Amino acid sequence: MTDPAGPRLPSSRRLTHQALIYGSDEEFLAATVPFCLDGVDQGDSLLVITTAGNTDLLREALRDAVNKVEFLASEEWYGTPGSALGACHRVVDQQVAVGEHRRMRVIGEPLWHGRDAVETAEWTRYESAINLAFAACPAWMICPYDTRLVPEAVIADARRTHPELAVGASTRSSPDYVDPAATTGFWERRIAPLPADGDGDAAVLDFDADLAAVRVFVARTAAALGVSPDGVGRLVFSVNEIATNALQHGGAGRLTMRLAGRRLVCDVANPSRRATDWFLGYRPPGPGQERGYGLWAVRQLCRLVEIDTSDGVTTVRLHVDLD
Repeated sequence: MTDPAGPRLPSSRRLTHQALIYGSDEEFLAATVPFCLDGVDQGDSLLVITTAGNTDLLREALRDAVNKVEFLASEEWYGTPGSALGACHRVVDQQVAVGEHRRMRVIGEPLWHGRDAVETAEWTRYESAINLAFAACPAWMICPYDTRLVPEAVIADARRTHPELAVGASTRSSPDYVDPAATTGFWERRIAPLPADGDGDAAVLDFDADLAAVRVFVARTAAALGVSPDGVGRLVFSVNEIATNALQHGGAGRLTMRLAGRRLVCDVANPSRRATDWFLGYRPPGPGQERGYGLWAVRQLCRLVEIDTSDGVTTVRLHVDLD
């Protein structure tokens, strides 16, 4: 049931994160047009990230107000979960932190077509992590999901990752929402074992304090497996950061590298006495924070980052494209 009082104006001092589940152009416009026009009236900054077709629809419907809205293509924005989150933080800081606008409004329509199972799972967790990463940000985000194109399982997860649902110009709480930090561990997901019959043999290195040997091993192996020079550099930095953490918490670790289709998958595993939160690295470190920059940077550099603790071992899996 929608709110009979009409649209609720959220606090400009905290995040409002809503899913727009629509099945027609009319349903899309019924929610996004009032959202944008109200944003213009309130003096909010407006960013729309969606498909070419929806951009055309919204541009036509907004008429004169269209000049107050910035449009970007979903393909440009949703490259990797880490880069998308980093870009969103930069936009919010640029538009709001300087005091020009009191709040940032975003319509952000993620891409789901062509994602494999691992990518889909990580993008779903990205949507959940937004609730933590932007909790104290003056941002109002509506994430559209087109039921004509998006798989039913993804739609179901949208109801779990968004505290609220946008219905026309009104909103309602999502009864299926699951807190990303819930102690039930709903968003926890075991990392699948690397297949024994993968693309070639795995390269394995057991390491301790000699991180120089780790960096050399990663560089040589990645280059030999076809990773570009730029990708090698990003992977060396990323593995070095993760291996450093492994040494600090476990004293030793194991590095495993193997091809998986058009990606190089790199596991860094180390003994761990307690579980590691799956969302580490999704929240940017605060200005006074001395630690925590490493995993945030790693998420910006790798296509996917998976984190899991099971059977006394924490594993961080990094995915890097070969191209």
